[in-house]
Amino acid sequence: MKKIIEKDLLESISLTQDTIKNKLGIIQDIAESFISCLKKGNKIILFGNGGSAADAQHIAAELVGRFEKNRGPLAAISLNTNTSCLTAIANDFGYDNVFSKQIEALGKPGDIALGISTSGNSKNVLEAIKKAKHLGLITIGFSGKKSDDLSKICDLSFVAESSRTCRIQEMHIKVGHIICNLVELAIS
Repeated sequence: MKKIIEKDLLESISLTQDTIKNKLGIIQDIAESFISCLKKGNKIILFGNGGSAADAQHIAAELVGRFEKNRGPLAAISLNTNTSCLTAIANDFGYDNVFSKQIEALGKPGDIALGISTSGNSKNVLEAIKKAKHLGLITIGFSGKKSDDLSKICDLSFVAESSRTCRIQEMHIKVGHIICNLVELAIS
């Protein structure tokens, strides 16, 4: 077991080191877009499936509540949290539309739509990003090293350089926390 634990930790460290070496600029760009969006009175809209849904909720909660500092709430919402909306849209229009319909209802030009997909190929995330672009939202994707359509259509994209879902998710939440910290430092 210790060898498996060590292997997993070393793999995570390696991905973090790659992010430090190659991804600081994109993380800064995403943080700056969040800061600009929120300072203008717009909102951050986050969404994803499974573990990525949990990450969307987590990041939204850090912005609305607090990350580390007591401060006023920041406008962020996770589209995964309204089960009645999700199930009604899935039932009436198909699961591919569960996020795009909500983007259409809630998104305004200048808002940010952040789609999270470890594969970068989740159809409902891609459809929501396309709808967001059409409506004039800033689009951001968090994905992984798999076959990745998400990073190709977003204005800004963070790609965790791993093909293992667990490592990609670890890096997404790590980068999400860094962005929340930078936003909090700039806005509080």
